[in-house]
Amino acid sequence: MHRGRGALAALLILLATAAPAVGAEVPTEEPGLPILEAGVATARVEDRRVPLGYSVTTVGPLVALAPLVGALGGQLKIGPLGQSHELKVNEVAFVFGPDSPVATHGEEITALSQRPVAAADGLRVPLDLLETTYSELLGYDFLWDGREKLLTVSRSPSRDVPVEVDLVHLQGVTTVVLQFPFRPRYRVERRPGEVRVALIGDRLAPGRRRPLPGDRLVRDVALEGDTIRVALAPDAEAQDYVLRQPFRLVFDVYRRASAQAAAPVVPQKPSRSPGVQTIMIDPGHGGSNTGAIGASGVAEKDLALSIARALRNQLVSRLPVKVVLTREEDAELPLDTRTALANQQKADLFISLHLNSVPEASAHGAETYFLSLEASDERAARSAATENLAGGSEADPLYDLQLILWDLAQSRHLAASQRLANLIQEELNGALGLRDRGVKQAPFRVLMGAAMPAVLVELGFLSNPREEDLLQDPAHRAELVEALVRAVTRYRARASGEEMVAAEALP
Repeated sequence: MHRGRGALAALLILLATAAPAVGAEVPTEEPGLPILEAGVATARVEDRRVPLGYSVTTVGPLVALAPLVGALGGQLKIGPLGQSHELKVNEVAFVFGPDSPVATHGEEITALSQRPVAAADGLRVPLDLLETTYSELLGYDFLWDGREKLLTVSRSPSRDVPVEVDLVHLQGVTTVVLQFPFRPRYRVERRPGEVRVALIGDRLAPGRRRPLPGDRLVRDVALEGDTIRVALAPDAEAQDYVLRQPFRLVFDVYRRASAQAAAPVVPQKPSRSPGVQTIMIDPGHGGSNTGAIGASGVAEKDLALSIARALRNQLVSRLPVKVVLTREEDAELPLDTRTALANQQKADLFISLHLNSVPEASAHGAETYFLSLEASDERAARSAATENLAGGSEADPLYDLQLILWDLAQSRHLAASQRLANLIQEELNGALGLRDRGVKQAPFRVLMGAAMPAVLVELGFLSNPREEDLLQDPAHRAELVEALVRAVTRYRARASGEEMVAAEALP
């Protein structure tokens, strides 16, 4: 966990919250909502008019992203296969892609009203994605007039923003909570000895401030005009993350690792070497837990182990990495033990391999998941429930509480997990021509304990006779392994600070 047990306990005591919602409710439609109309509209940005491609679905409008980035500023980077998009606004990077119902930025994940779609003029996105980026960071409002085919972009009026400040220190970690009645527009600035929350276009509401207890890591929390300043002790540093309902910006403050070395009684912040050095591959199921069974009698546990072994061999032979399997044979392994093994190995990635099965024999293709308290759609929820039940999670009375805590712990890895999931899905789609069932989220217990970027990959449907035959073909499994290796290679290049390698240039 990137935050200590004390910090999590502090959150529970201080905030008295149940499961914090990771995002708004997400749509249950599969990719490809019907397009009711499409064409070229106009974006009015202050005194400029910009041509803007648009589509209208049953949920609402989708507008071309690239022209708005050109008018409003920001940097838009698109992955080589057009799947992963990264938009940097005010030094904050947002990650999203076509047919994905979520966007991540930093340690936060946001559900979208509908999935972005690829078009001839680039990615078209729903207005709430623009609001998440440009409204919250630069103070713009977006108003769509369907009759006039006009998107008006204007500066938001200034607001008085009330804030409540709380502070608690437990087991070597100080937690500072800034609670707002609504989400303010802000940016976090880090300076020597302090972090600042600078409001954008808003100002702090005047009012009485209750005194905070003295603390050895946080010297002061000052509210000045449009800025909240958290002054830190010389040997302290802070990480921030967001909780919702109500909106809270939370800072965990702890001593730097070098300062902790002289005082071993104080828990240290977990640290890892940069880049990807150790990968944990988890072959799903095992032992009496067979997983899905195909019509021919082939078991998910056996195919998952075969693919995992081949993947390990290919990764080790082609990359300077250590690869460990959670199980080397047909053995039963609890779900919690799998991520515990990854944590013990200080793994930099956790990849759980599975095969899918649903009542509809026509279902086919690959799906890639990363962790969320809320499933991205009904099928994702059913898939997670099936896997969790097979692993015995329903019998654990503390499961819900543990899921809340681990969701908080995994939050720092959300953007990285989504990036890895996008790359895996891209490679499976592009190399194999599989039907894109998309990158999804669900509360998979096997991902819950991972203190590193973690994904679960469903490589095909054993309930589909044709796909069951393909999955028993060594040549097809080799193609699956090749796609996974290419995805990990691309992820590792970016994580190591290197230039992303084009897919066709990889060995």
